[in-house]
Amino acid sequence: MEIAGETERKYDVPTEFRLPDLAGKAGIRSTDGAETHDLDAIYFDTDDFALMRHRRTLRRRTGGGDAGWHLKTPGEGTDRTEHRLPLNGTPDVVPAELVGQVRAIVRRESLRPIARLRTHRVETPLRDAHGNTLALVAQDQVIAETDGREQRWQEVEVELVDGSPKLLAAVEKLLFQAGATPAEGPSKVSRAVGNRPAPAASKKPKSPVLQYVREQRDAITGYDPGVRRGDAEAVHKMRVGTRRLRSTLKTFKRSFPEAADLNDELKWLADLLGQVRDGQVQEGKLLAGLDEAGEQFRPVAARIREHLDNQVAEGRAALEEALESERYLTLLDRIDQLAAQQTVEADPIRRAAKSLAKADALLDEALAHGEDHELHDARKAYKRARYAVEVFQPAAGKPAKKLVDALTELQDVLGAHQDSVVARELLHELGQDSFWFGVLWARQEQVGKDTYAQLPVVVETSRKKIFRKWLG
Repeated sequence: MEIAGETERKYDVPTEFRLPDLAGKAGIRSTDGAETHDLDAIYFDTDDFALMRHRRTLRRRTGGGDAGWHLKTPGEGTDRTEHRLPLNGTPDVVPAELVGQVRAIVRRESLRPIARLRTHRVETPLRDAHGNTLALVAQDQVIAETDGREQRWQEVEVELVDGSPKLLAAVEKLLFQAGATPAEGPSKVSRAVGNRPAPAASKKPKSPVLQYVREQRDAITGYDPGVRRGDAEAVHKMRVGTRRLRSTLKTFKRSFPEAADLNDELKWLADLLGQVRDGQVQEGKLLAGLDEAGEQFRPVAARIREHLDNQVAEGRAALEEALESERYLTLLDRIDQLAAQQTVEADPIRRAAKSLAKADALLDEALAHGEDHELHDARKAYKRARYAVEVFQPAAGKPAKKLVDALTELQDVLGAHQDSVVARELLHELGQDSFWFGVLWARQEQVGKDTYAQLPVVVETSRKKIFRKWLG
């Protein structure tokens, strides 16, 4: 799949509109070489226009220089991202790869043709003194067919190529002077089906717990497309959202009495994401510097890479299958129900304080015994406590932020220690009779000792009263 950014502006124009002379303005030297295209596009959506309500458009277009399947999704600000696939032999069936990119939105609903748009386009390049194309101006005569009804209109699109946003603003000013006005709708297809309004955004809940739940819901569904594309950062962020939500349901369980079994489903998803993510992290840490460490380490690196690559590949296959399952869609439905909840228990901040106190106790016990598994348990407890503190950070202000930062640093140190434990177990499994695996094992043992030595300082910082006083 090809993915490209898109920055453009759309304008309605009267029938008699003529493109003004743009040469000599905003660094534009010439407008020669206009091309004419006849485009024919079928747009797809659900019966209730779920894609349109989420600012997405999906079409199959022929004609022009970019014929194919196009899925446009929101980008930064007013920009858009376009996902492209070549034409296939089944014009009425959306490619599975694109369906996956919107699965978290459409869930079980079918995507069907909702409109046909035929466009006669005159595309004019705006070039600088060196012949570089700064932008393309498309003058479109549109015929839209929806439910047996035909509409006609004209519009202009200006899309940046190598130009700057300042160019867009300058061209827009000239178009307005020539009679153009801002486009009636966000897209041609939206106008064709009547510019159906998106449902009003739900009000921000008064409870910070419920707001946090909504944020994690949005993270899980928002990173779903990137996970399906194999984006490592999306896998990480989706996993974090899943863990945060699971932690919230545990810490504030009295607020969500109907969701006790949802923790198991969230753990199922987090574990699938973890099989992919953990292999990627371990490979990065274990192989760092090995290629330059000497020829003797090459067989070691190859064995580690093969093992972890297989782990990641198996994890991806299992994850891809899970994301298309009814179990996953049901989980998303239930998360939506949580996000729609209106009330929580009184004074939930006490739960965060108790969660943090429990983590402190577990760490003190682990430090007294010096057991790795107890340190790991303390790390998990601090992660839950940190997420609980994050819930109240916006309202509690600077002290809460300082506490979150301190807990993050503590959790990172404990995490690095645990990573060294896991790495040593893996190295022992892969090469217990190998001298060079033993060298790497010793390195990871030293990492464990070094991180353990860092604990007193980060623990002391995390327990400063000035950071915790607001918890009560």
